Amino acid sequence: MISKFLSKLKSILFKSAVTTETPLKKEKKAAKSAKTSKTKTKTKTKAKVVNSKKNIETLTSLPGVGAKSAKALYEAGFKTTKAVIAADEKDLLAVSGVGINLVKKLKKLK
Repeated sequence: MISKFLSKLKSILFKSAVTTETPLKKEKKAAKSAKTSKTKTKTKTKAKVVNSKKNIETLTSLPGVGAKSAKALYEAGFKTTKAVIAADEKDLLAVSGVGINLVKKLKKLK
């Protein structure tokens, strides 16, 4: 929009026969391609958010794991219930919100 104004202003000030249609068409095409790439990244981001929510919900199926501890486990890199069960006790205790009692419950599942 500003580029339209500037090109018009230049043509008025310098009274040149420069046509503003050609550069504007190129700008429109570039703007359209930028818009489509933005929508693609938005859908990818939404898909990641949905997948992470699903993974966090599946972690809550473990005994003693609530929403907060599931989110903490997910953010610490434990994406699946199998990963949590197979993890070392020290690694689980390093996650904030995970205590010794929870680790004992999880180790009973092995």
